[in-house]
Amino acid sequence: MLEALSDRLGAIFQRLTSRGRLTEADVNDVAREVRVALLEADVNLSVAKDFVAKVKEKAVGADVLASLTPAQSVIKIVHDELVALMGGAQSRLQFSDAPPTVIMLVGLQGSGKTTHAGKLALRLKEQGRRSLLVAADIYRPAAVEQLKTLGRQLDLPVYSEERANPVDIAKHGVAEAQRLGIPIVIVDTAGRLQIDEALMVELEKIKAAVKPKEILFVADAMTGQEATNVAKGFNAQLTITGVILTKMDGDARGGAALSIFAMTGAPIKFVGVGEKLSALETFYPDRLASRILGMGDVLTLIEKTQSVYSIEQAKALEQKLRKNDFTLDDFLDQLRQVRKMGSMAEIVKMIPGMQKMMPKDLEIDEKDVGRVEAIICSMTRQERRRPDILNASRRKRIALGSGTQVAEVNRLVKQFEASRQMMKQLGGGKRPRLPFGLGR
Repeated sequence: MLEALSDRLGAIFQRLTSRGRLTEADVNDVAREVRVALLEADVNLSVAKDFVAKVKEKAVGADVLASLTPAQSVIKIVHDELVALMGGAQSRLQFSDAPPTVIMLVGLQGSGKTTHAGKLALRLKEQGRRSLLVAADIYRPAAVEQLKTLGRQLDLPVYSEERANPVDIAKHGVAEAQRLGIPIVIVDTAGRLQIDEALMVELEKIKAAVKPKEILFVADAMTGQEATNVAKGFNAQLTITGVILTKMDGDARGGAALSIFAMTGAPIKFVGVGEKLSALETFYPDRLASRILGMGDVLTLIEKTQSVYSIEQAKALEQKLRKNDFTLDDFLDQLRQVRKMGSMAEIVKMIPGMQKMMPKDLEIDEKDVGRVEAIICSMTRQERRRPDILNASRRKRIALGSGTQVAEVNRLVKQFEASRQMMKQLGGGKRPRLPFGLGR
């Protein structure tokens, strides 16, 4: 998402850096190119114009043009304006003083409301907040059953009624949460293919009946400017308090992420980044701005690492490295832990400067990771612990068992042995540095 915009801005600032001192004409040229880049990313026209005007106003100041590093100053201005464009600081969920806190999810049909009701419930459960899911979408076929399935997966209760209207279902659901002492109620409401009066009237009645603390608009990021236009319509009728932007891992221009706050005043609170229930991330404007400008996203990388890797695991790995006892079993475990963090391509983008160092046409094929896993899984326990016993016949058997070529088996073993030698040298003196700074 937003990769094309990142590439365009990177090229613009690269040319800017090579010019040394800047003139007002240089800034005007850059501003014009930035505006085109934003429009190509499907950012709303008025938002793009306003953004560029603010950048120009600050960039043509005497302090910037006379500075020794004017290009870096302009890049910082663009970064800061991107952050402001997306709402500034991170926006957190608000909770009621007197429970239950009611969270109402609204949006068009197909935007992912029901799925993200489950994702949000899981996230809150991991924080120690139990939720009651309320199935108030009685129109979409299987919507109620889908929510019940999610409830079973999450071990959370789901409230539903047959032959009742959505307003009563929502009201009774809140009453049920009060009776059970559940602090959070997530109301999954109906959508339509487009905004219509009947939908809005129903949502307004639900809002009046349950008085939600949060009204979160669920928008499909793949729809670009249309998501922004729909958000404006919902905001005009309901005064939404935040946005969940889904499919942010998709291959689209992503202008909704840069337009929706400016057009509605409602901050993006979460982004959906995959199909799994755990694939919901808190939205940080500053982190996305840094990634757009090729600066990486170290904080998110650290959080992802901590979510799959404990301090105890890090210490155990350090001991293995020190004793040169790191085996292919350990390597396989590390590989699987890293895969839990997401795609290799996304992880690389989070490392500052790495994206600029990589060739433009480089593609990280996730299938390669799968092949490595298949090769190791085709080895016996003894072979994983002692790769030195892998003679020609054993390697042929492993290749057949993993559906790969002998050359691929040879390459993996060679790379692993080279890594072990490096670890042995580090273990002899300098303390080894673990992946992503773990165990420091």
